[in-house]
Amino acid sequence: MSTTPPVPRSAPARPVLAQRHVARLLIGTLVGRLPTGMVPVALILLASGQGGSLTVGGLLCALYGLASALGQPLLGRLVDRRGQTLVTTLAVLTTTACLLLLPLLGFTAHPAYTAGLVVLAGLSTPPLEAGLRALWPVVLPDPVQQRAALALDTGSQGSIFVAGPPLAAALCATAGPTVTLVVSAGLGLLGAALVVTARPSRQWRPAPDAGTNGMLGPLRHRGLRSLFLALAGTGFALGALNVWAVSRASAYDLNMLTGVIPAALSVGSLLGGALYGRRTWPGSLAAQLTCAATAFAVAWLPLGLADGPLPAMLLPVLPGLFLTATITSAFLLVDALAPAGTLTEACAWLIAAVGVGQAAGTAVAGAAADQPFYAATLPAAGALATVSVLLIAHRSLAVPGWAPRRGRHRRVTPRTACL
Repeated sequence: MSTTPPVPRSAPARPVLAQRHVARLLIGTLVGRLPTGMVPVALILLASGQGGSLTVGGLLCALYGLASALGQPLLGRLVDRRGQTLVTTLAVLTTTACLLLLPLLGFTAHPAYTAGLVVLAGLSTPPLEAGLRALWPVVLPDPVQQRAALALDTGSQGSIFVAGPPLAAALCATAGPTVTLVVSAGLGLLGAALVVTARPSRQWRPAPDAGTNGMLGPLRHRGLRSLFLALAGTGFALGALNVWAVSRASAYDLNMLTGVIPAALSVGSLLGGALYGRRTWPGSLAAQLTCAATAFAVAWLPLGLADGPLPAMLLPVLPGLFLTATITSAFLLVDALAPAGTLTEACAWLIAAVGVGQAAGTAVAGAAADQPFYAATLPAAGALATVSVLLIAHRSLAVPGWAPRRGRHRRVTPRTACL
């Protein structure tokens, strides 16, 4: 398990972005993950351009998204055992080759090969986000700076899904979907190169006891299993919002709402992340996560009362204010609970849980899209599911060695707690 030192109350003297390697790692990860937001748009337009239907394009997008989510834990386990440089390099070369080959196959002529390439491209998506979460304790030994960097990291991840689709749509309109896939592949390669050539990534080494946790790895820990299940509800809320945004755009005949509504959530996430990372918070990590998740769930409730384009654009800012605190607290808890040698894989499982929940939220919201009120309540339902699981599993989420002391929690050397 992680053995981070006690968290002091004083804020770091230097801004987090001014610390060595931080900006490069953060920018590299964001650029390298842009294909995640660009490829689905390019797949839909490439399929339709080659004679396929929107249904086929949507199916390929679903395959890509699901494969990306499921591939992260596997690649995370390989990173924990073989290091970041080798695994990330092989992964990005594989996904780049797949994206470059896709336009050459032809959707209608070789549908099975096309689907296979899409799945392989998703499975080999480099684990940049999980790898970055594992690097923060190395790059920033100060726990206060770690929390601030994690909040900045989490808050900025939403920009991938705000900037990626419009960028892909613009490229498809001006140069075509083939060029869009080539640009996506190039951005992924560039971002991964920035990360793997950075000194912290090159020097990162697996823990001596990596590989001693059996087939289940971090899933051996009951608390982590509950945590991953809980955060799937958070992903459900995000996926449901995307569909609700499309339905509002159609209802008000304003296509821009499709992008503006998720962007409002991201703006709230950035603002909330800036506020959250400026100070430390009292209570155990599990209590902090439960409080943040509760506020996130409550903030969704006004969405059901949204009537008109302006409320639809503004109200998603409210849950966004608590999204970064929820995700950051979850990653801090993963860091505290993950058995030794499994941190990257554990972070990847959390990312996968959010991704799978997001896919489920999209599917359920799509079925309820013609019922505006019910569609608007689905994000709150997903967020409330997160809170429910956290409350039920609160005992298994306790971090061994934490003891209250004058309003804050101090962690001593933790013991193994694979329950």
